Amino acid sequence: MRASHVHRGRPAPTRARAVLFDLDGTLVDTAPDMVGALNQLRREEGEGSLPLEHVRPFVSHGARALVQIGFPQATGAAFEALRVRFLDIYRRQLARETQLYDGAVEGLTCLESAGISWGIVTNKPGWLTQPLLEQLGLDRRAGVIVSGDTLAQRKPHPAPLLHAAEKLAAPAAHCIYVGDAERDVQAGNAAGMRVFVALFGYIPENERPREWPASGWLESPAEMARWLASLRP
Repeated sequence: MRASHVHRGRPAPTRARAVLFDLDGTLVDTAPDMVGALNQLRREEGEGSLPLEHVRPFVSHGARALVQIGFPQATGAAFEALRVRFLDIYRRQLARETQLYDGAVEGLTCLESAGISWGIVTNKPGWLTQPLLEQLGLDRRAGVIVSGDTLAQRKPHPAPLLHAAEKLAAPAAHCIYVGDAERDVQAGNAAGMRVFVALFGYIPENERPREWPASGWLESPAEMARWLASLRP
């Protein structure tokens, strides 16, 4: 099924001045390294590894959600110690298997050649976001990078998106946000941006992303790349 690019009931879209992306599950497939870190922690604690496909849908929800999946009985100080250890393991293997989705580089190049600014707005903390983007070669290409600790607020609050738009000198109404979580849609709508859902991202089976109030849905990384190319004026 083709993505529905314009949501019913919304005004005709204006030309995009900027496209903002979530990171994990949208531009970059970080699941292999994040699940790998969780499984290393489980082995340290005498537990077996969990299948990638079992944990992958929850990667966008961050370290706390992954540790809860890996150690459902852990609470309080014990849980916090596991969370800190997980982040330490993950920090040491940020880009061992992590890769940009197929077509992402080409899509970003199309935006750049069309004079459309792009940036990243993620809830991932800056001390993980920055080195990851450096290793992937995106840190100097992105016009703005807003991490989970850049501001006091995080998505679904609209402040990170509005901050990114301001840095790019682009009115929010002329910005598009692409993400793979309901909080991305909530943040984008609250910021007055058009929002597209990366259906290929980390979305648990019990969620219904096509019911989220988005402007459109992108089925695959290849479709996202084609759509980005179509934004040329």
